[in-house]
Amino acid sequence: MSVAAAAAGRSAELVFYVNGRKIVEKNADPEQMLLSYLRKRIVSVRLTGTKYSCGGGGCGACTVMISTYEPLSKKILHFSANACLLPICSLHGAAVTTVEGVGNTKTRIHPVQERLAKCHGSQCGFCTPGMVMSMYTLLRNHLEPSMEQITAALAGNLCRCTGYRPILDGCKTFCKESFCCQKKENGNCCLEEKDSSICTKLFSADDFQPLDPTQEFIFPPELMRMAESLPKRTLVFHGERTTWISPTSLEELLELKAKYPKAPLVVGNTSVGPEVKYKGVFHPVIISPVRILDLNVVTYMDDGLTLGAACSLALVKDILTNAVSDLAQEKAKIFQALLYQLKSLGGQQIRNVASLGGNIISRKSTSDLNPVLAAGNCLLNLASKDQRRQIPVSDIFAGGVSNNTLKAEEVLVSVYIPHSRRGQFVSAFRQAQRRENCLPIVNAGMRVLFAEGTDLILDFSIFYGGIGSTTVCAKQTCQALIRRHWNEQMLDEACRMVLKEVSLPGSAPGGKVEYRRTLIVSFLFKFYLEVLQSLKRMDLHQWPEIPEKYGSVLQEFSTKMPQSIQIYQGVDSGQVPHNPVGRPIMHQAGFEHATGEAVYCDDMRVVDEELFLAVVTSSRAHAKIVSINTLEALAVPGVFDVITAQDVPATNEFYYASDPEIIFAKEKVICVGQIVCAVVADSDVHAKQAAAKVKIEYEALEPVILTVEDAIQHNSFFEPQRKLEHGNVDEAFKTVDQILEEELHIGGQEHFYMETQSVLVVPKGEAKEMDVYVSSQHPALIQEMVASSLGAPANRIMCHVKRVGGAFGGKLLKTGLLASVAAVAANKTGRAVRFILSRGEDMLITGGRHPLVAKYKVGFMNSGRILAVDVKYYINGGCSPDESVLVTEVALLRIDNAYKIPNLRCWSCACKTNLPSNTAFRGFGFPQSALVTESWTTSVAGKTGLSPEKVREINMYKEIEQTPYKQKLDPQNLIRCWNECMVKSAYYRRLKAVEEFNRQNYWKKKGIAIIPMKFPFGFDSRYLSQAAALVHIYTDGSVLLTHGGIEMGQGIHIKMIQVASRELNIPMSSIHVCETNTTTVPNACASVGSAGTDVNGMAVKDACQTLLKRLQPIISKNPKGTWNDWVKEAFKQSISLSATGYFRGYDGNMDWEKGEGQPFTYFVYGAACSEVAIDCLTGDHKNLRTDIVMDIGCSINPAVDIGQIEGAFVQGIGLYTMEELNYSPKGALYTRGPDHYKIPAVCDIPEQFSVSLLSPSQNPHAIYGSKGVGEAGLFLGCSVFFALRDAVASARKERGLPGPFALNSPLTPERIRMACADDFTQMIVKDQPDSFSPWAISI
Repeated sequence: MSVAAAAAGRSAELVFYVNGRKIVEKNADPEQMLLSYLRKRIVSVRLTGTKYSCGGGGCGACTVMISTYEPLSKKILHFSANACLLPICSLHGAAVTTVEGVGNTKTRIHPVQERLAKCHGSQCGFCTPGMVMSMYTLLRNHLEPSMEQITAALAGNLCRCTGYRPILDGCKTFCKESFCCQKKENGNCCLEEKDSSICTKLFSADDFQPLDPTQEFIFPPELMRMAESLPKRTLVFHGERTTWISPTSLEELLELKAKYPKAPLVVGNTSVGPEVKYKGVFHPVIISPVRILDLNVVTYMDDGLTLGAACSLALVKDILTNAVSDLAQEKAKIFQALLYQLKSLGGQQIRNVASLGGNIISRKSTSDLNPVLAAGNCLLNLASKDQRRQIPVSDIFAGGVSNNTLKAEEVLVSVYIPHSRRGQFVSAFRQAQRRENCLPIVNAGMRVLFAEGTDLILDFSIFYGGIGSTTVCAKQTCQALIRRHWNEQMLDEACRMVLKEVSLPGSAPGGKVEYRRTLIVSFLFKFYLEVLQSLKRMDLHQWPEIPEKYGSVLQEFSTKMPQSIQIYQGVDSGQVPHNPVGRPIMHQAGFEHATGEAVYCDDMRVVDEELFLAVVTSSRAHAKIVSINTLEALAVPGVFDVITAQDVPATNEFYYASDPEIIFAKEKVICVGQIVCAVVADSDVHAKQAAAKVKIEYEALEPVILTVEDAIQHNSFFEPQRKLEHGNVDEAFKTVDQILEEELHIGGQEHFYMETQSVLVVPKGEAKEMDVYVSSQHPALIQEMVASSLGAPANRIMCHVKRVGGAFGGKLLKTGLLASVAAVAANKTGRAVRFILSRGEDMLITGGRHPLVAKYKVGFMNSGRILAVDVKYYINGGCSPDESVLVTEVALLRIDNAYKIPNLRCWSCACKTNLPSNTAFRGFGFPQSALVTESWTTSVAGKTGLSPEKVREINMYKEIEQTPYKQKLDPQNLIRCWNECMVKSAYYRRLKAVEEFNRQNYWKKKGIAIIPMKFPFGFDSRYLSQAAALVHIYTDGSVLLTHGGIEMGQGIHIKMIQVASRELNIPMSSIHVCETNTTTVPNACASVGSAGTDVNGMAVKDACQTLLKRLQPIISKNPKGTWNDWVKEAFKQSISLSATGYFRGYDGNMDWEKGEGQPFTYFVYGAACSEVAIDCLTGDHKNLRTDIVMDIGCSINPAVDIGQIEGAFVQGIGLYTMEELNYSPKGALYTRGPDHYKIPAVCDIPEQFSVSLLSPSQNPHAIYGSKGVGEAGLFLGCSVFFALRDAVASARKERGLPGPFALNSPLTPERIRMACADDFTQMIVKDQPDSFSPWAISI
């Protein structure tokens, strides 16, 4: 039977294994990815431990291990992969291991799971299964991995909570290498503390079970037999819309390609998959060539290496690594250049499945390999049914993406990579927003060949990626340089010629145009230096030395395993062992997180007749809705109904302020991403297909207000606008020595919680009762909004929250609107409705941290004393009020940070724009406000010639003072944190070392900064911090605890168990915390503002004390009895064993008319010192070291609290240095996933990371003397910002550039590079702003 006939026949049976269980799928759908199959399709076992977070292979939450048998080598291969990108049809003959198959709490937990949990490596826990699987796969291949292997294995996994340190701590326990920091001058360990009350260990490795490889799953023998059986047959799988064909020979493949020339060849699905998912590309036929030996060939030759096109990038990396070690250096230069790019190309999961051929054939501009392959004169071996031919890689890029060198019926069989030769030099370059697992902004491959023994150029190749629609060649420049000598004159001419030839218009997609132009010549200069250095090594006498100050720029920044230390006060020696307060105790659900047993909203089992909901959002920023055509959508199979504003029984608009929060747009839309209608269908796939077919006709409305400047021009603000004034500002300005006026722009930030917005609404079928399962910080608000939208009393809506996979302020009011959408659909259909936002939808719809523009005038003395500040804040609030006005108020109240400003006038305005409304985010205005304060403080230092830390010390609160709003403040612990941070960081010694480094290096600079912090805690109204708890004691002595707080990673449940354990004097093991729901604790306040433990702890304590008071007479009569004895006796005496606890909240007030009040309960103090290094040519940077000292009172759980500080700090690094939101000039968000929006990864945490808790420190206002800690640490991430600024200032000073200078946030590689202005930045063309339409706008 021909291949074509086979393709038209019946579907084959798909056979693979999952966790040792055989799966036979008779109707495999090529469009079904492994992730959704595991979670929803496997009969009787739903494996929900594998998580959906991004759906595009960018976060690692869905990591699984794939095992295959290689019959030729008789080896079993294990590799990690992203389940969200793996079509199930690609798994024939493979064994899949998910987190559930690794271990569980019912039988045996695996050492990886145990150590991640016990080392406190999970907070919200949503990313934890993916982390476990990446590490587990590494251990299956390397029982004792190196530090480098661990960081590489985790590079493709993101975590938004922990800051990665505790995850790495757990993984490091499998290493044979020592991971002592050896910080002391004598080489001893810094953990050798003399003070016995000081603790430096958060876990004990003595408790860990050993790793026993004999306990792992064996590879299924049946799959071995399948792999070895001959002959192989073509596999065909027919789906609902797509056919998957997997041939076994090259001849069959070529026949298929002749018949289906437009069918893509899919190996790892890392290119085709995202196009299908995000761009709506549809392929009726997909061909999988993975089983064809010709495409997997590896052939070593005397003059090079031939690699099959289907070889994975991980395999290519291994092959090239071995080849480099075996070859003479002069032969391996092309291999080394490719290895440089492969090191950071995608995460490990992507490299394990992505193919070499796919990377080439896609011809994407962002391909890191193509410029090197093209520059290295590599060849492509092509085949079609009619011919075989060989062409240079460079041929497929000539003329751009419209190039037709490759014929549709041709297949790339293999790639020939030649050896380099004597006199030839090859290099690769790349710069990205993040060093690893990040698409490049610009990359390059360069090669030069000299006449033997000379520097006369015989051949030259320069290829760039990230500049045009595909890889670009500077052909004319290279030809013009033939027969030229390798000197500075050649370099200067080369730079000018290449800038003319490789042009980039001002409106180029991707933006960053001037930066990308600069990288074109910066890379060329780096290549010039690299070649010069290599020539010098070959002949020390013939070639000139590279200037000593230039040498360091050729040393690339690399990711190293961070060395860390955590220091905290141990419990009092008199504290009884079973009192858990003050001890580092594992997260209450740590094991469940690590085994995948922890249930999140979308992990809940399917409800009978459940429907899935997908939303249709506006594509216009401001427009009238003319019509909504749903006919095509309703015709999609499985579609049940379309829901619009007309289906809302009661409230569609919620007036919490003057402008409404809207469920469904009715007559007009006011931002791109506003929900217009929704589709409900029998599957999420059908719902999304139908949603894409809804046709909405718009009529444009004016004005379209997108930016702060637009809002100022149109006087578009939410009311009220706030003002805070203290002292006599105008008079003070008359007395100062100097005045500076500046403007600072701070970009927004996406929450990027790992679990996207999720709701499951289940109608009860009577009396309007409804269960709402939701991922939210505020169940009471969800209950209120759902009830209002349905016109039902709140007592009919039961809202349940088991746990939340990260929130950071982003799951409050917006979640209420989304829950209302699902509730309206459930009400109309009478069926359960599941509504899970995709990552792209979540980022588009929900908003984030407010961008801020600050315009300030500061008056100061030459001594550095600041006497007067006049500042105006504008935040971009978006299209509805949400929390924007409150954010402006908090920004004003926290403006002083750690400084006494005797005369202050500050205004703040929330701009009303046509963007999705921004909302609460960890820190709530303080990270923006305090950055402005620290910026003007740094500028004052520059103007006075004083050091920044000296200006900070001069202006810092020093005695019992009043804040600008007349609240009393005792800064004793602020000063202690500052001084202790100075000492622990060895600031002045390191400052001298930084200065010396900068004197000796021109193109690399270091910077160091130390920043103080005063973070006010509390609310200005008592009712916002009230809390309640419900405690039941059962007759077996076990205790069930319920409170109003939400567990979202901050460890509130384990802390509440610690409180109850201490109060009731019983073991923690006797206490269980169930879900938070509105039936047990009504009217609970939101879990926000770091207040969860403070207020709920008080309520739990109150309930426990009530119960203990009832038990006291029984205990007194039988003091030697046990807890169980007392409980049973109480039951016999009809004493209630259930009690509610209540806390009225903290008293707070603020009179904005008078500008005074007591809005805060207490202050959290801290200081952070960070040191960085920057590459002045590219803008790349490395976080070298951070030391943090925090005053958090008496910690209830040091492991949890230190984890919160570290996680917040790393989130702050993201805010201030890399997380960048890009909007189109029409108001559409470009950055809708991890491909384009980069949060910190393992590579971004400081190489040395120290956190110390100030001790002893008591806080009389909170439970057990503790302090709320979740938010404060985020601001300390700006110590990295100011260290970068210090490094940039050093570069500018050396170049003779005037100061002071403005640096906006985030301080991305682009901003760092362009601030380090030099001859190369002067070369590039500067477009006039009115000469082009920019790709993105600054909002």
